[in-house]
Amino acid sequence: MDMPVTRRSLIAAAPAAACLATTGALAAPSHRGKAAAAIDDAGVAARLADPATRARVQARVRGSCSRETVPIFYRLDIYGFTGEGNIVPYFTLNHLSVNEWTPLPGNEYEARTFECGVYCRFGTDEILDEWTNPVTGENRKVWQFLGGPFTVVTGADGMRAKGAELTPQPARMEAFGGTFFLTSSASMARPNPTAPADHPELFSGSMAYWDTVSTVMADTADAFDETISSAPAVCQFQNLGMWHPWMGMGQRQGRTYGRAAGTKLRSLDEIPAAARATLEARTPEIFDRTKWQAPRFDIPEYIKSISK
Repeated sequence: MDMPVTRRSLIAAAPAAACLATTGALAAPSHRGKAAAAIDDAGVAARLADPATRARVQARVRGSCSRETVPIFYRLDIYGFTGEGNIVPYFTLNHLSVNEWTPLPGNEYEARTFECGVYCRFGTDEILDEWTNPVTGENRKVWQFLGGPFTVVTGADGMRAKGAELTPQPARMEAFGGTFFLTSSASMARPNPTAPADHPELFSGSMAYWDTVSTVMADTADAFDETISSAPAVCQFQNLGMWHPWMGMGQRQGRTYGRAAGTKLRSLDEIPAAARATLEARTPEIFDRTKWQAPRFDIPEYIKSISK
């Protein structure tokens, strides 16, 4: 089934990716000029009243307002919630999104994104090739995550996506305590791509749902510094997602809850060494995207793999 799925990078306000094989990330270090340093929290709203500034600041904080590659690395802790009791730790996803930013006419900025993730034992870098479902007790083969490429365009007053099932909806932009905050949310509700007749043990219900809220945070002076194209930023998100088919949850009540914390990188060398080893072992495609041109999406690829 052709299903344009990619949840995780859009959750993170959709950065974009360039040629990783030959270049590192370009989240430039801050070199603040006097004008940038003089910005206080109260003056931010006035500056954002200008549409060109509003678009450029969003791009600078989320990724870049220039043509450059900006990777983001996250630790995504994923829990299960069945509708009663407490959330239960399931696993940790070492997640990398590689994002190619390009300025467009009309004060818009396009991000082309490739992303991957490797499931590890919760709170560690120990790769999970098999996972014992704590609800069913069944030992399941883990299906690692690949998504993209897809694009998201950021403008003064919104974002639009192509090739992805979620479009982030920007919410509040504000500064306090010297930190600039960009928040967004995204939701999805559509027919479940898993056919109950073919795989009843994987079918989680007639509808598939996904909900996300995210925040990107940067120093206010960096966000408005016209001498840099990419502001150093911390990224976080939470999501509620349908049971992934590979988990074998069937129609049991509940969803997964994910909590991610990450940062824009200046280069791929900043990926923690143990985490990078997991990515190189299970999702090497992300390090040579010249061979990754066709869309890759985990759920339809998983369904196809078990239908052979």
